This record gives sequence, structure tokens and C-alpha cells, in this order.
Amino acid sequence: MSNPVEAKKFELTEQDVPLLNSKTGLRQLIRSSKVNLEKALEYTEYDLRLKDLQAEMIKLQAWVMDNRKKVVVIYEGRDAAGKGGAIRRTTAHINPRAYRVIALPKPTAEEAGQWYFQRYVRRLPFPGEIVFFDRSWYNRAVVEPVNGFCTPEQYEIFMGNVNEFEKMLVQGDTFLIKMYFSITKKEQVRRFADIQQDPLKRWKMSPVDERAQELWNEYTKYKKVMFERTHTELCPWTIINANAKTHARIKSLEHILESVPYK
Repeated sequence: MSNPVEAKKFELTEQDVPLLNSKTGLRQLIRSSKVNLEKALEYTEYDLRLKDLQAEMIKLQAWVMDNRKKVVVIYEGRDAAGKGGAIRRTTAHINPRAYRVIALPKPTAEEAGQWYFQRYVRRLPFPGEIVFFDRSWYNRAVVEPVNGFCTPEQYEIFMGNVNEFEKMLVQGDTFLIKMYFSITKKEQVRRFADIQQDPLKRWKMSPVDERAQELWNEYTKYKKVMFERTHTELCPWTIINANAKTHARIKSLEHILESVPYK
């Protein structure tokens, strides 16, 4: 019986061999009955790089705690862009007492009558804490106007105020990191299909998600305006290519580590 190695030719370098012989590499090699050296090497490199970055996140958090700093990390992007998965990898090994993940539901009737930023202000970090927003106040820049959840006047008021709001945050000794996870329309379709077929993931699909493909161009229009009007020198946006989830997780972690002078 022939060895079930892929027919596609793949040449290992001297540097690749010890990677594949490591515990991580061997685990990747036996993940499936069909051995794929190239894919195993790719995931081994990803796992090792991820662990290095997660170790650095522990150092960053220790610096934040010791120096009583405040950090806000915003994850924005289309539905199924991989924001939640990136947050889970980022927070996997840091101290749970000194960070929070905020993913707010639809505003209550009371919140709807308040100053728009008020419910987000209540979740901002205390000194020595990091807060990760899985979607943020930027719901009003894209999701709400696209789906008719706010009026044109409310949208314009937000767009006119958000830069000043963020300026006050930064001047209040807060590190503000804004990331947008970008995926293609085709990749979103593929991920939606995966979610719908998996009984453990179906809960993720909402009525808003179900209309995402139909409203793709509207999302694109508002996304572009958001970048044009809220990408500032003080609070810039960083776009993460998220078609490959592993790439997005690595790049987002690297960006956080580069944005906070913890060393």
C-alpha cells in the first residue's frame, strides 16, 4: 500500500525539518489520514508564532497593570470576519482579572434614550486594565445606518462627534487601537455556510447576518465613509486581511504589541 502523502511535490528545507519534528509539528502531521507536509508546516509555524505572541501579551498586560495604564482594542469588520476568534487567541493566556471582552447586545429602551456613547463609556477600562470591544461605538457608522437602526440625523451626529470623543480618550491616558477585519464577499458566503451546517455554531447567525450578503454594497459604502472620516493621525484605523483566519490572528496580535510601548 502506498504512503498517503500528497502527490503535489513539496521540498523541505533544512529549517523545516526540525519544525516538523517538534511536538507541534508532529501533532499537525497526524491531524488527518492524508499527510500534507506543506499544510502541516504552515500550521506549525502559525502555532509557534502564536505562542510567542501570546507570551508577549502576558508581558504587555503586566506592564499595563504595573503602570496603571488603560488600553482599548476595537475589533470591527463584516459578519463572520473572525473578530471573536482573534480575541480568543489574544486573551487566551493573560490574567482574566485585568481584562474584559465587551460584546454589547441591542440597546435597551433606556440606553436608546441616552447619549449614544454613554453605554460604551461605562465599559471603558480602569487603570491597569485592557478592554477588547467585539464591535464598538462604530456600530453607528456602518451596521445601524445600513440596517435602518438609526436615523440619518443620528448617524451624522455620531460621525461629527466620534473623532473628538476618541481624542478625549487618548488625552485621558488611554491607548486606543482600532482594527478592521476585512474579508471578501466569497469568503463570507463560505463562512456562513460553515456556520449554518455546524450545530455548535448556528447560534452565531442573526437576522442581521442573514441580510449581510444582500446588503454587501451598502456595507461597503458606509465602511469607506467611516475610514475617510474617522481615520485620524491620533486614532488611525488598521485594516487586517482576514480571509485567512490564522493570518488575521497573527497580524492583529502583532499590531497590538506594536501599538503599546510595554518594553
